[in-house]
Amino acid sequence: MSEELQDEIISINSIYGEQALSELSREPMLFALSLPAQPSISLRIEFPPTYPDAPPSILGTQHTGDDVAKGDGVYLVGLVREVLADVYIPGAPCIFDLIEEADQRLQQLGLDQSSKCEEEQQAAEGNGQLDSGSVAYYSGSSDGQQQPLDDLSDPPPWTLSVVVTEKKSIFIARAAPVSSTDQAKQYLAHLLSTDRKVAKATHNITAYRIQGPNGIQYQDCDDDGETAAGGRLLHLLELMGVWDAMVVVSRWYGGVQLGPDRFRIINQTARNALVQGGLVLETVKEGGKKKSGKK
Repeated sequence: MSEELQDEIISINSIYGEQALSELSREPMLFALSLPAQPSISLRIEFPPTYPDAPPSILGTQHTGDDVAKGDGVYLVGLVREVLADVYIPGAPCIFDLIEEADQRLQQLGLDQSSKCEEEQQAAEGNGQLDSGSVAYYSGSSDGQQQPLDDLSDPPPWTLSVVVTEKKSIFIARAAPVSSTDQAKQYLAHLLSTDRKVAKATHNITAYRIQGPNGIQYQDCDDDGETAAGGRLLHLLELMGVWDAMVVVSRWYGGVQLGPDRFRIINQTARNALVQGGLVLETVKEGGKKKSGKK
């Protein structure tokens, strides 16, 4: 098994849970892949010895739960094969992109079973129902203030960065346009309330800069336990000339300290998300030159 595949397995299981990508055999390299959106079905996936230079293969279903309707397993295999053909790039690990894109398509098709399973689990624990007239709350920001679930609107228009893995730590950034501090806080609250993987991250470092009416400017940042990271992230936005945007960098700690390298990776993923999202007025090129870009 290549080092790249080993790192990818650790990364995937750190983000999605220990059984997201579980080994079945070494020769051939067979794994069971479970999608968060369809936890009752696991897929049988084979990695060639030359992966990621050659793509993996979706062989079929490994397991289907008793509650799975006839034909759902076959349909899921076909859908994931289509997604794999779309996301795979020779030489680049693809399982994270495969899971995210497959989950997104299942959600669009109304076939996301993760919320249903979570509700059933909560009901079994006696926490699945609210009394009439009661209000459900979620933590709206790092200051611990709570806001009603009714305030959750449509998902924020996040642009995701590439995933960076360094010594078993996982980094990914999200960027979105914002027009007010309240909107920035709502976007962060929505993310932490609806994405269990992000909510379980070791750190979610945030920063935003906003130009309000009458020339008033707002900016803020939050380390979320990663000392000095928020200030560095805000400084990056200043250097890039970013306004009316926010960025959230999630890190899942892998057990090995990175030292100052963690700040480099945090800024690297943040910059990637901001550029990909078209939120940069001036993109700094290598060599110090600048070019105009879309906001």
